[in-house]
Amino acid sequence: MTAVAERPAASGPDAPPQAGQPRERRIDAVTVLSFYTLLLMGIPSTLVVAPLGAVGSPAMVFAALVLIFYLVTWLHPALAPAHGRQPIRAAAILFASAVITTYVSANRHVMPSLEANGADRGIILICGWLGVLLMASDGIASMERLQKLLGRVVIGATCMAILGITQFFSGLDATKYIVIPGLTSQSAATDLLSRDGLNRPAATAAHPLEFSAVLAMALPLAIHRARFAPPGHRLNRWLQVALIGAALPMTVSRTAILAIVVICLVILPTWPKRDRRVAYGVLVAGVMCIWVAVPGLLGTFRTLFTGISSDTSTTSRTSAFSSAGPYISQHPWFGRGFGTFLPATYFFTDDQYLNSTIEIGIVGVLCLLTLFITGLVTARKIRRVSISPEHRDLGQSLTATVAVAMVTFGTFDALSFSMAPGLTFMLLGCTGAAWRLLRAQRQTPAGPAEPAPVVLG
Repeated sequence: MTAVAERPAASGPDAPPQAGQPRERRIDAVTVLSFYTLLLMGIPSTLVVAPLGAVGSPAMVFAALVLIFYLVTWLHPALAPAHGRQPIRAAAILFASAVITTYVSANRHVMPSLEANGADRGIILICGWLGVLLMASDGIASMERLQKLLGRVVIGATCMAILGITQFFSGLDATKYIVIPGLTSQSAATDLLSRDGLNRPAATAAHPLEFSAVLAMALPLAIHRARFAPPGHRLNRWLQVALIGAALPMTVSRTAILAIVVICLVILPTWPKRDRRVAYGVLVAGVMCIWVAVPGLLGTFRTLFTGISSDTSTTSRTSAFSSAGPYISQHPWFGRGFGTFLPATYFFTDDQYLNSTIEIGIVGVLCLLTLFITGLVTARKIRRVSISPEHRDLGQSLTATVAVAMVTFGTFDALSFSMAPGLTFMLLGCTGAAWRLLRAQRQTPAGPAEPAPVVLG
């Protein structure tokens, strides 16, 4: 495993090996985060290490180890990660500090055992998410390695999309038959959810809403990689875009449509006129394909939006606002503790911002919003500090990804899941890494002075 050291890049991860010497195999931050991505998106969210309960997913256990390793690197001069100004790191630590403050505040009084366990789980979750964010923001050593990680995220989303499309048309949830030694399912096997007779796939996510959020966060990155694909890779990358884009509406959720609208509003205005016209044509063609392949799907979406005032999912959300008032008034500033507002004991909010207001109070919600806004501002700065069209487009794509995460957090209680927040925090870290690396390149006229990784083992 490696961390970034403050040395010249003469022996960086992308430097060619000397003649007659085999290329050294390296384990760097991207390797670590790629393995995390595999655990996060490849293993069904319901499978956990039984004694650890809700925090026992392999991805979360690994994320906690990532945080420990990151902290160790700060104590060892030879392994020190990138230092200096990093807005994403500062905002993430601020949010984590707010959650820890609510934990201390909540433990000033006696809590029921289930809520006390929930608060403990909440601290572990925050530590894991913080670990992957910091590893990404401070540990990725070059833009080439960053692009490699983003490509693996897109591949993971594509595989999930293929599984989701299969679930939609077949009605078979193959994840129920996945057995991994040492892991047990924390929920009983059930059939796929449905709406108006249409299957709602979730792939390896825990719920169709989480599935749609994950696909939507990956879609701008897939589009970016397809637009700037080298010759010979364009067909494969546009196929990834097509699969992710096709699977999104199959979740039969307003979240998916809202996310697509956000993506279009963020990235399309920055494209050349010709590319925009092609994109509009593709959107129209996509709608026509849906109408032909799944005739009832467009009608269902029309009902979802025209009958939004009487829809049961909408009424449950609106009633949650009035029901949440007494709980918020009890602990308005620091909340009752992250992870303590259990739906089985109280009710579902289906809105992370409302849920966070109850659990971590006004202070915590402001810190969460600060994290998202910092991500948006940092992603926009990537576009401004870049000269390369590819890097400018990457900045805009990351802006769309963060915007999608920020919006979808208002459509379901995202932090109660594992995959959506895990991916959100890692991509926020990638945004910080891109800003750091491109800023360093701009400040070094002779060429990028990227730090080289230190190899352990």
